[in-house]
Amino acid sequence: MNMDSDLQIAGDILEVPHLLQPAREHPATVAEFAGLAREIAADRANWAPYVEYDATTRWYHRLRTGPGYEIWLLSWLPGQSSGRHDHGPSSGVLTVLEGELTERTQRGAHALGSGAQRVFAPGYVHEVVNDSLEPAVSLHVYYPGLTEMPMHESVRARCAAAPSAPAAPQVLTA
Repeated sequence: MNMDSDLQIAGDILEVPHLLQPAREHPATVAEFAGLAREIAADRANWAPYVEYDATTRWYHRLRTGPGYEIWLLSWLPGQSSGRHDHGPSSGVLTVLEGELTERTQRGAHALGSGAQRVFAPGYVHEVVNDSLEPAVSLHVYYPGLTEMPMHESVRARCAAAPSAPAAPQVLTA
C-alpha cells in the first residue's frame, strides 16, 4: 500500500481550518457565556478600575452589553446580601472575581471562592451574601438581559411567620 495515496485521499491536513466554523463574535451557548465570564475575570485591568464599595448598599456597574445579553460587576462589603430572588426570564453565570461569597438555596449554603462560577436557568431562586470579613467582587452575565429580579421571602421569615404547632398533649401519671 502506498502511503502517499492514502494522504491524497484524506486531503491536505493543513487545509482543515476551512472546515471549521468561524469563531462567533458573541456567545450563544451556556458554555460560551461561562467562557466569556472567565475571560473577563482573567483580565483584571479591564474590570478593576470600575470597582467601588458602598457601605449602605451593594454597588453595581453594567460592564458590557451584547446582542441580547448584559454583564454586571458587583461589589460586596462584609454582611451585604442580595436578598432571596430569581432573575425572571433570564439565565445567568455568576463568577466570583475577588473574595468569597456564600450562595444560599433551598438545598443549603455553598461558599464560592475567587474563580468559582454558578450557572443558572430562569426561575432559579437563591440569595448571595458576603459572610466573610473581607470585601468581594463578582461578575454576572445575564441572557436575555436582566429585566426583572423578583424577590422571595426568606426561609427564615417563612418559618418565623408560620403558626406554631399545637402543643403535644401532656400525659400525667399518678
